[in-house]
Amino acid sequence: MIRYVYAFTEGDRGMADLLGGKGANLAEMTRLGLPVPPGFTVTTEACRTFLATGSEPAGLARQISDRLAGLEEAAGRCLGQPDDPLLVSVRSGARFSMPGMMETILDIGLDDDSVQGLAKSSGNERFAWDSYRRLMQMFGSTVMGVGSDLFEEVMADLKHDRSAANDLGLDAADLAELVETYKELIHQETGESFPQSPAEQLQRAVLAVFQSWNAERARLYRRREHIPDDLGTAVNVQTMVFGNLGPDSGSGVAFTRDPATGRTGVYGDYLANAQGEDVVAGIRNTVPLDELGRLNPEAFDRLRDHMVTLEAHYRDLCDIEFTIERGRLWMLQTRVGKRTAEAAFTIAAELTDEGLITADEGLARVGGDGLARLMFPRFDTSAVGDPLAHGIPASPGAAVGAAVFDSAEAVRRATVGEKVVLVREETTPDDLPGMVAAQAVLTSRGGKTSHAAVVARGMGKVCVCGAEEIMVDPQRRRFTAGGTTVEEGTVISVDGSEGAVYPGAAPLIDSAVMKYFEAGEHTDGLVDAVARAMEHADRVRRLGVRANADTPEDAARARRFGAEGIGLCRTEHMFLGDRRQLVEAMILARTDAERERALTALLPLQRQDFTGILEAMDGLPVTVRLLDPPLHEFLPDRTELAVRLAAAEAHGSPPSEHDADLLDAVNRMHEENPMLGLRGVRLGLVAPGLVAMQVRAIAEAVVERRRAGGDPRAEIMVPLIDTVEELRLVRQEVEQVLADVSTESGVTVDCPIGTMIELPRAALTAGRIAEEAQFFSFGTNDLTQTTWGFSRDDVEAAFFSAYLDKGIFKVSPFETIDREGVGRLVEIAVAEGRAARPGLKIGVCGEHGGDPESVHFFHAAGLDYVSCSPFRVPVARLEAGRAALSGTETGDSR
Repeated sequence: MIRYVYAFTEGDRGMADLLGGKGANLAEMTRLGLPVPPGFTVTTEACRTFLATGSEPAGLARQISDRLAGLEEAAGRCLGQPDDPLLVSVRSGARFSMPGMMETILDIGLDDDSVQGLAKSSGNERFAWDSYRRLMQMFGSTVMGVGSDLFEEVMADLKHDRSAANDLGLDAADLAELVETYKELIHQETGESFPQSPAEQLQRAVLAVFQSWNAERARLYRRREHIPDDLGTAVNVQTMVFGNLGPDSGSGVAFTRDPATGRTGVYGDYLANAQGEDVVAGIRNTVPLDELGRLNPEAFDRLRDHMVTLEAHYRDLCDIEFTIERGRLWMLQTRVGKRTAEAAFTIAAELTDEGLITADEGLARVGGDGLARLMFPRFDTSAVGDPLAHGIPASPGAAVGAAVFDSAEAVRRATVGEKVVLVREETTPDDLPGMVAAQAVLTSRGGKTSHAAVVARGMGKVCVCGAEEIMVDPQRRRFTAGGTTVEEGTVISVDGSEGAVYPGAAPLIDSAVMKYFEAGEHTDGLVDAVARAMEHADRVRRLGVRANADTPEDAARARRFGAEGIGLCRTEHMFLGDRRQLVEAMILARTDAERERALTALLPLQRQDFTGILEAMDGLPVTVRLLDPPLHEFLPDRTELAVRLAAAEAHGSPPSEHDADLLDAVNRMHEENPMLGLRGVRLGLVAPGLVAMQVRAIAEAVVERRRAGGDPRAEIMVPLIDTVEELRLVRQEVEQVLADVSTESGVTVDCPIGTMIELPRAALTAGRIAEEAQFFSFGTNDLTQTTWGFSRDDVEAAFFSAYLDKGIFKVSPFETIDREGVGRLVEIAVAEGRAARPGLKIGVCGEHGGDPESVHFFHAAGLDYVSCSPFRVPVARLEAGRAALSGTETGDSR
């Protein structure tokens, strides 16, 4: 029989795939001798079996019963016994942390009889009824499907009737009354009674946690965090300890370092006379963890000792949940804590200095996405007035958006391109879609460990929690702060680094990290930590990093950001602006002489552009792509021209001959699908003189730079190749022009000639193409479009959101390389290209070159370099270093 249940004493943290992260860590803390309430874990394998078959796995009930008997024997109490009953909690625990996304049920084992026994054995009648109402509320919503808002409405009505500010204002009689009301609500909504059998409660709770793996919020979170859907969750059954027994009891969350900044110290939240769910739910404002030192010095000292033990053991920031029951400390959970990008870099540097981790491990714990966030601007607080309110800086950054008061409205507005800030009293897991859609999250309750804070940090969202000055009125869709009322749709600015909220759109200034990349300024500890990570990444990476740049200014910026050359210089961008008239003249030319005059006029302008770029990248390669888009893109819009001519005719004016010629040219060149038409190499082969003009401009720029004492390293790339014959013909023309310029100038111009691999046929015939190509560069934007049959300009808005919702995509193939399809073509082209031409230099210049996950793939595929926008160069450098350490893995620290 398959074993589905393990006691905490039987596992360790290396069993996370089977026991889930929470179960493995509970077992690890038990091994370390920390005070962990006894319990057992139902494995992820049991969950997967349940989800696949729709029924409880054979033998699971018996294994749970056996383990429960062991708990009962050790405790000297039984589940549901009338006097002094044993109670247990049932919590989810997936392989990767998914805070608040799945279900928890506390106080299982209480019924109408045992609640009386609990009141007697504890000597606290209020505590017993409070525990019973918690069970009924959690079980009713999680297992029986009653809306959680219905329970909250009943609680709110009772607090209003009793003039109670929060649940602590309700006495035992009030809570007993609340239990009866909850019973009636459950029966009314479900047609069945709350189960009085503790065994039934336990069995149904375990299956409900299994089912919550496929809840919409859990699925959305997994898509967001790229967590596989087929892992399933473990379930942890643990002896209850109670933080709601009175003022000498409580629950809290602690971090061994600040998860927002990475600074060392004691960080966390504590809530007296509360169970753990109260802390993370944000329903009452917590006190800082330091306050526990005053309330219970002995428990606080023990907690700090355990924190030191855990951080040294895990060699990382630890996130710890604990409960104090009548002065006694219990450790309920630990995990490697989620952190902001700032904290990730700071902690990695400090742990390396402390000798707990190596420089390689430190690099593996930071990432390109986090680095990109640190390069974002922040608010210029000197240019704004007083803030509307202050709260807890839960997740740093600066965000501006329209205030909205529910998740659906956030999603609706974001879908049409509006930036929003989700404002709530406190968030719940059901708010996840709105949190994903929003630029920032603002709550009036909760602390750094509330649901809003934890989820926002994990997603890199700006977040301010516990802004008590704000009175949120979701019904009227507004909030008030002091004498100011902010209606829905009003723009506000949220500073997650300082915990401040400002009216209107506050001005932004560059980040210190951006200044480091721009000018090498070392201004603070964070910048030093980033610099150290970048330096180590550059030492260990194999993959080169170039930039896509079309102007000398972009080239210079890319070089400051660490680019080792230009992997894509697009000549078409040089045909825009005031040069468009020359391009029009070339297109409208009726004779060879007219076309030659237009090309001759363009030549010095292109040469000037190339000279500036080669100067900015002196000594580094500059790959120039010959003209790629269809020529009609440089002409006015077809409809606009037709309307202009029709309007002239309607007013009796003579039609513009120039406009008429342009319209004739547009109609002549019109294609139903121009991206698959006359463009790239095809255009170069049928438009006489176009390739020669561009190559001459490049070659003459090389001559000019060499005469000035420079070291220009131009490379010429032919786009949209389908066959080796196309490349052979163009290469012959290119070599002739280079030879002509060399003869005319007396300076040898020898530019490598290569091609873009951006069509499936080119990838599949790469061995033949490599006979004529001195280098390859993958144009993964077009390769993705042509492999998938997608037109990017159309399909992303049309159906990508539906494909993501249905799980067809885990992520857009235009954002992260499709390894199975497009990636397979890349691998084939690399292997066959190098088989035909050993040592063939290969890079990528599509947008995937700056995507962290894609960089790891390109490293594994054997490419020589990636090329991306200048601002993504630091990201690519960092990820190239991480890829060298982890192979094809992304070093995910979830």
